[in-house]
Amino acid sequence: MDRAQLPLNALRAFEAAARHLNFTRAAIELCVSQGAVSHHVAQLERRIGARLFHRLPRGLALTDEGHALVPVLADAFDRMGATLDQYSGGRFREVVKIGVVGTFATGWLLPRLDAFARAHPTIDLRISTNNNRVDLAGEGLDFAIRFGDGAWHGTHADPIMDAPLTPLCAPAVAARLVSPADLVQERLLRSYRPDEWALWFKAAAVAGPLQRGPMFDSSALMISAATAGFGVALGPPAMFLRELAAEQLIQPFPIMIDAGSYWLTRLMSRPENEAMRCFCEWIMQQAAGTSVP
Repeated sequence: MDRAQLPLNALRAFEAAARHLNFTRAAIELCVSQGAVSHHVAQLERRIGARLFHRLPRGLALTDEGHALVPVLADAFDRMGATLDQYSGGRFREVVKIGVVGTFATGWLLPRLDAFARAHPTIDLRISTNNNRVDLAGEGLDFAIRFGDGAWHGTHADPIMDAPLTPLCAPAVAARLVSPADLVQERLLRSYRPDEWALWFKAAAVAGPLQRGPMFDSSALMISAATAGFGVALGPPAMFLRELAAEQLIQPFPIMIDAGSYWLTRLMSRPENEAMRCFCEWIMQQAAGTSVP
């Protein structure tokens, strides 16, 4: 069908009626009469030569033809709405979608977002957090900030910063710790990376205990548990400078291990637009600058 001939009002009426399976509720949403919605749908059915609804005594049911049309229209209307939402104050705002491991989000990125917004007022950041397991393509992300070695299949990775790990705990727990060997008697909190404590005990030249402590899928949650006195966690002190300065967290020993870095990743198949380039340059400049404010 030629674009100029698309019956837009009828398509809107059908899409609303398909979501509600009710002409009256669709009419309320569209601020028209129930008869207008019914008329538009009937007009569309005549236009395409197929029934889209089964009219039932207590509502509507989609036909096979109706089911086929719904996702196409829903996607088109959603995309138009999302694009129109990007206009603010008469300017187009480009969207950059980022998935961020929670520890980095709260410990490093959030304190700097205001600076980014001031420097790039036409870029709209959409941020979601994850536990380092992320599907860039499936979640529609432009970037993912991850912790690891930078080797993720099909992705381009730029190092943001190193993040060595060390034991972190509440002050009351730290008061019991005189030497690294004392940790053997403590509850050791574990992340989803199972070898971290073994690596740290090896660096400390201590025979580590059998790992049986609680396991967390989020380092940020694990550190919160440590702050509450639940145990000792291995974490990157660079992400918890404010808590350390306030003595909510204590780093009892100077020994640190290199278990990975934070990386800015994107799909190799994803073309980099201007907004993505601006964000990439900004975060690299920030990472090369001073410590967390």
